[in-house]
Amino acid sequence: MSSRTDYQELEGLARKGRWLAISTVAGSGAGHVGGPFSAMDILVALYFRVMKIRSDDPKWPERDRFILSKGHSSIGQYAVMALRGFLPVEELKTFDKGGSRLQGHPDVTRLPGLETSTGSLGQGLSVGLGIALGARMRGQKFHTFVMIGDGELQEGMIWEALHIAPRYKLGNLTAILDWNGLQQFGWVLAMNETHRGDRRDPWSGTDLRGVFEKLGWHCTEIDGHDFSQIVPALESAKASGDSERPTLIIAHTIKGKGVQFTEGKHEWHSKVATDEELRTVAKELGIQEMAV
Repeated sequence: MSSRTDYQELEGLARKGRWLAISTVAGSGAGHVGGPFSAMDILVALYFRVMKIRSDDPKWPERDRFILSKGHSSIGQYAVMALRGFLPVEELKTFDKGGSRLQGHPDVTRLPGLETSTGSLGQGLSVGLGIALGARMRGQKFHTFVMIGDGELQEGMIWEALHIAPRYKLGNLTAILDWNGLQQFGWVLAMNETHRGDRRDPWSGTDLRGVFEKLGWHCTEIDGHDFSQIVPALESAKASGDSERPTLIIAHTIKGKGVQFTEGKHEWHSKVATDEELRTVAKELGIQEMAV
């Protein structure tokens, strides 16, 4: 493993993770790309640098917990878990197929290493709050991380958790907002409109940090693609586990980050790459093999 300040290894893993995600979705014929790409660097930092986990013992009681609340980005988590040794990389070929452990949304009953099933948007932070509260009541020292999406943040249940976590003084809980500024469906402002609405950032012009801090969260803002900011922010949040304030990391990201023709394109929320596009991706990411 590289030193604490050398992030080249993590950058290489992130490139592999993006390749595995987009090529796996292409192989299955369905899935999401934009969200997994915006979250990839944070996922790699969590699984390879920050979280206390054992891939050969996924139910280790002292492990840190991670919940991907934006569960439609599951292929990003599966790819990183495969690179970390929780499952064979070859198994990614079964993604979203009948009987597979790798369903389109994380299924805790199928894949060891998952903490809960997600995909019905808005629920993950409440589950993470419960896990963190249970740990505090039992005197357990693990940390709970929850990744939420900016579109998902429109769900009311998340705001209930945002309101309650500081009241329970859960310093052992960290929420990570993947703020990539694009969503698949936006607000349709007229009843007779048939398009998918304005997909732009639903929180544009909103002082989200100010709102979170007023609720009692300790907040920090980072570039969600810069490991020199990601790793210290996550490690600082984890180090404050004995404090009375939960942490919310606002990660400014780019949807589809890592490949030029997918970056900032809402179409790549759930688009399937063609063979020609995969060749371009492989070249851009420096991937030698064109198959998963």
